[in-house]
Amino acid sequence: MNITEKLIKSHLVSGEMKAGEEIGIKIDQTLTQDSTGTMAYLQFESMGVEKVRTELSVAYIDHNTLQSGFENADDHAYIQSVALKHGIRVSKPGNGICHQVHLERFSRPGKTLIGSDSHTPTCGGMGMLAIGAGGLDVALAMGGAPLYLTMPEVVKVELKGRLAANTSAKDIILEVLRRLTVKGGVGKVMEYCGDGVLSLSVPERATIANMGAELGATSSVFPSDETTREFLRAQGREADFVPLAADEGASYDDGITIDLNILRPLAACPHSPDSVVPVSELSDIKVDQVCIGSCTNSSYADMTKVAAILKGKTVHPSVSLTISPGSRQVLTMLSKSGALADMISAGARVLECACGPCIGMGQSPRTNAVSVRTFNRNFYARSGTASANVYLVSPETAAFTALNGTLTDPSRFPQVFAQTPDKFEINDNLILRPEDHPNVTVVRGPNIKPFPESSKLSKNISGKALIVCGDNITTDHIMPSNSKLLPYRSNIPYLSDYCLDPVDPDFSERAKKNGGGFIIAGSNYGQGSSREHAALVPLYLGIKAVLAVSFARIHRSNLINNGIMPLVFADASDKDKIKEGDELFIADAPGEIISGDTITVLDKTNGAKITAVMELSPRLKKVMLAGGMLADIAAKAEK
Repeated sequence: MNITEKLIKSHLVSGEMKAGEEIGIKIDQTLTQDSTGTMAYLQFESMGVEKVRTELSVAYIDHNTLQSGFENADDHAYIQSVALKHGIRVSKPGNGICHQVHLERFSRPGKTLIGSDSHTPTCGGMGMLAIGAGGLDVALAMGGAPLYLTMPEVVKVELKGRLAANTSAKDIILEVLRRLTVKGGVGKVMEYCGDGVLSLSVPERATIANMGAELGATSSVFPSDETTREFLRAQGREADFVPLAADEGASYDDGITIDLNILRPLAACPHSPDSVVPVSELSDIKVDQVCIGSCTNSSYADMTKVAAILKGKTVHPSVSLTISPGSRQVLTMLSKSGALADMISAGARVLECACGPCIGMGQSPRTNAVSVRTFNRNFYARSGTASANVYLVSPETAAFTALNGTLTDPSRFPQVFAQTPDKFEINDNLILRPEDHPNVTVVRGPNIKPFPESSKLSKNISGKALIVCGDNITTDHIMPSNSKLLPYRSNIPYLSDYCLDPVDPDFSERAKKNGGGFIIAGSNYGQGSSREHAALVPLYLGIKAVLAVSFARIHRSNLINNGIMPLVFADASDKDKIKEGDELFIADAPGEIISGDTITVLDKTNGAKITAVMELSPRLKKVMLAGGMLADIAAKAEK
């Protein structure tokens, strides 16, 4: 077996390990963050489970730590109190980004992890099966339920040789994205092997696993070897080590090979992570802003390379440079080593250990700016400035670019090495343990509103086609999460005014005026973040179904969990038959779901009969008929 199959087999509780079949796997660990956590905990509370039933669950507060009003502080207080009450550890604001901290302090080879954040696969760099999911799936796992998913195909990514000078792990995943695109990993796990893996540290592996989310992949997995043991030993956790490798001759569903010897620095151009070209072809582009950090590139190793490049130099006059260390551990060690002083002396603006600019929380670039970032996404307007052009690069490329004022190929310069400590700074005093807080009262601020509840699937479904979208509509399009809106992540009624705002500012008003209806979309609808708000807000607006050419995995699950039908055109060209405002009708939706996988949609405006596909397991058919996951649970409880 390959590593993925071993991880799944050791946790399998239902189904067969055949690609395309639904399986259920036991979940060992969960994580949430404050952007998605409020809804996850509201849903968990509604289940009536007194204590979590996982080996470990952690609530991180790392996304919106800007407290310009009471809303964020109220949400943080709710998360901290509800988590501690139910046996969940809390990583307080300032302790770091969830994926970086989890890799450092809690990741364990051979274990399963799901998180209400699409970049949860970061811990695949530790030999975990780590999967991003919607908040409800995480809530169910905390209550002891398995995670149900389609048995993925496993893609072998063979790395050969060693990276050339100042070419990095970020360039490896950018090369994978260049080849496979943002849709190339849907329904798949990317499993890395080959002699090239041996030269990669755990943080480097984590960078690659992290950005596998941009492929649409279910997860990314690395072996657990002596490099893994050394990292755990340095974190004071060697007892957590277990070896994990693919069997000799293990089979895979597909594969690619990357020769690291010839790989050179790459950049993802606006506005997609798969729009990748060599940095050397972009040398004439002047840069206004450089941002270094995010869960992709904020490790101590990344930061020490940046500090070495900046040492004794000054940032270009036209560039604003920000640096966000990924965790308090990283920041403390940078301070003690003198690397932080080198960054500050060069002119860097050192930000909090949080997601920050990566999700549009501050540092929005100026009008028409070029911003070069070490982040994982460069979707349109995600930076907070719609006219900005964002490029995704490695820390090495970003640091040299900050000094030169133009996009700079770092391979032109002598090799820069990361510091690899024998022992990391360990201080977990900002991680609250529930056993230390036995008497907790849950705190609910006025901004925390109940989540919208779905109803049993109606026999006949009718409504207007409220919008017709193109391909690669992201969750940032469906439910923007910028600095103005993120404080209202626990207030669905307020957020409903902004649904699909970047695509059509009139959509929400139209949906409310018509009492809901249908969304029509192209391929890969719902790519990007795991945020469940992209399903909860359409549910609140009365959206009955989304009819698309294809869906991103997590968003499709979120729609099903909330009782919205994710319908796929049997013939993609049928999308062109539907115009905005057309009256659509589905006769006997429950009957069609029970009898098979096809749903007939009648366009009453032009008379077209459109065949849609909604492949659901028997379990998910019951969920859809009930009106969503929580409605199905309630129905079972009533019986």
